[in-house]
Amino acid sequence: MSQENFVQEYFGIGIQNGKSPQNLGSLWRSAQNLGASFIFTIGHRYSKDPTDTNDAVKSIPYYHYEHFQEFYKNLPKGARLVGIEITEDAASLEDFHHPKRCVYLLGAEDHGLTKEALSKCHLVVKFNSIRSLNVSIAGSIVMYDRSLSKPKI
Repeated sequence: MSQENFVQEYFGIGIQNGKSPQNLGSLWRSAQNLGASFIFTIGHRYSKDPTDTNDAVKSIPYYHYEHFQEFYKNLPKGARLVGIEITEDAASLEDFHHPKRCVYLLGAEDHGLTKEALSKCHLVVKFNSIRSLNVSIAGSIVMYDRSLSKPKI
């Protein structure tokens, strides 16, 4: 289904098997400030953390999925799944055109996205950094980049 058939632009962002509440709290705070329509977790549930000073889960929809298959089955119609992961085939964020309607998916800091998740991503994006970044920082950078450039596809 072509993205041109959909008028409303939106994005959601979430973590698969997140490692710590601090990462989630920081990501949710950034998601709320950078215009996310919803947030989610796969595997581990959200637990309140002081880093989410805006209490984002009370301000924007939060979804939890026990397994990746449940999440993927409930992906919004017409949305592109965009993995944020350092892989050989990933597009460079500097040249990336954000889909109008998409869901950004991050993996745990110590394991990244699962092979199953990567195989289901429509797009995978990465950006240059000397070392791996905290998952909430990586997600925030991608959302900030989206806010700088109007989605084109």
